[in-house]
Amino acid sequence: MYKILVADDEKEIVSLLKDYFELNNYLVLTAHTGAEAIEKASENPDIILLDVNMPELDGLSVCRRIRDHVSCPILFLTACIEDGDKIAGFASGGDDYIIKPFSIDELGARVSAHIRREHRIKPQANVRFFGKLAIDYTAMTVSAEKEVIDLAKKEYQIIELLSLNCGQVFDKERIYEKIWGYDAKGESSVIAEHIRRIRSKLEKYKEEYHIETVWGMGYKWVK
Repeated sequence: MYKILVADDEKEIVSLLKDYFELNNYLVLTAHTGAEAIEKASENPDIILLDVNMPELDGLSVCRRIRDHVSCPILFLTACIEDGDKIAGFASGGDDYIIKPFSIDELGARVSAHIRREHRIKPQANVRFFGKLAIDYTAMTVSAEKEVIDLAKKEYQIIELLSLNCGQVFDKERIYEKIWGYDAKGESSVIAEHIRRIRSKLEKYKEEYHIETVWGMGYKWVK
């Protein structure tokens, strides 16, 4: 079952497309704002339908934010378009334009064609977005503002463990066991130093808040 993300601030359009694609055996993710679209992109959709004119954070800005980390096709939805708009859209990383009002059957055919083409080319990456951060679990990298953050292996592994279990509290001993192994020799107190180093590196991008200290219990990852 293919997964499609539909992002549009017009709820009627989102509802219409959700019903149509679910009837055609897609798993449909929905978003009504640019910020929601970025968050849902973390769920690795096979294709994204992205409204250009969403308020606050428009579709072009969303596309630029996620394009380096999401390889799936991105199709812009727009009510009108000129050559300059097309150039801006393709420059931001978009793959196609769908003009409103559109034939829903034609849209379905174009979505299907893009997915088939994409799956012949390359597999999907496994990426999640948190604020400015993009964590690529396939490439094992953490980046912010398109810059890969220089992390030691254990620092990345701590981020991976916490972010994949967002909101779950891990005490120092459990983190040590998960990362170093049950039979490793050392002190769980080294976790505090690794957390300090991670926060210091994330602080450059004002993203250090993702690792939250739960006093007397341990640490957890927050959005």
